Amino acid sequence: ELIEKMYGAHYSKATVFNMTKAVNEQVQAFQQRRLASQYAPIFLDATYLPLKRDTVQKESVHIAIGIRPDGTKEVLNYQVAPTESTGIWTELLGTLIKQ
Repeated sequence: ELIEKMYGAHYSKATVFNMTKAVNEQVQAFQQRRLASQYAPIFLDATYLPLKRDTVQKESVHIAIGIRPDGTKEVLNYQVAPTESTGIWTELLGTLIKQ
């Protein structure tokens, strides 16, 4: 219903399921990939974006970006949460250690 309201297109439940499955597989592959062995600095930041669930509310997107010694930037991980907090940062950084 949301896609139809926003974009004027209707998709069957099977199509939405298939799209969700493909995106979930890509997110899992991103989260399970091997990180580089070394980053010069790692930047941590959060920004608030309007996200639609039952209603549209701003939620924080926490992001960790690493810069390799050759200068290339890489998104290391991200996490969406209702607000920015030390608990979320601890959890996000913990995922980096496991990788």
